[in-house]
Amino acid sequence: MRHLFQILDSYPRRVYALMALTCIGLLLFGLYLQHVVGLEPCPMCIVQRYVFVLVALAALAAAGIAARRAGVFLGCAIVVFACTGAFVAARQSWLQWYPPEVFTCGRDLFGMIEAFPLQRVIPMVFKGSGDCSAVDWTFLGGSIANWSFVCFCVCGVGAALLAWRQGRLAPLVQE
Repeated sequence: MRHLFQILDSYPRRVYALMALTCIGLLLFGLYLQHVVGLEPCPMCIVQRYVFVLVALAALAAAGIAARRAGVFLGCAIVVFACTGAFVAARQSWLQWYPPEVFTCGRDLFGMIEAFPLQRVIPMVFKGSGDCSAVDWTFLGGSIANWSFVCFCVCGVGAALLAWRQGRLAPLVQE
């Protein structure tokens, strides 16, 4: 544990850069599954992609800024984004484990946004559909939603540790 804290204290910007690269890699893999393998993403998958983009952008910003206070702020933002993504992934995993009795393959996310106001789209996305409960791909027994949940949790815990360590060290080191 001491070695982990030593890495977090010595190389926080590199850890944020690694987090951003991981999110970018996951996004590229999702695009590969969509465009090469032919898997169509459901609305919840698309929301998770957007959250991975937000985590990657915040991590890239944290990696590019040397100020500890900015690192703390961006780390907290990553925690919020990662919790949001983990919630969506957990909800989709729930739908996959306990699929609804009535399968409705409704509109995709963009069709819902075009047809309905945003205050109606958000509940519709989280309600899920037959598309969201389908498991089209697995790795080591986990679906895409399961692995997204794990990745969001790792990013969130990592960012929380980084923000905590940087915030703790901020009074000791003048910027």
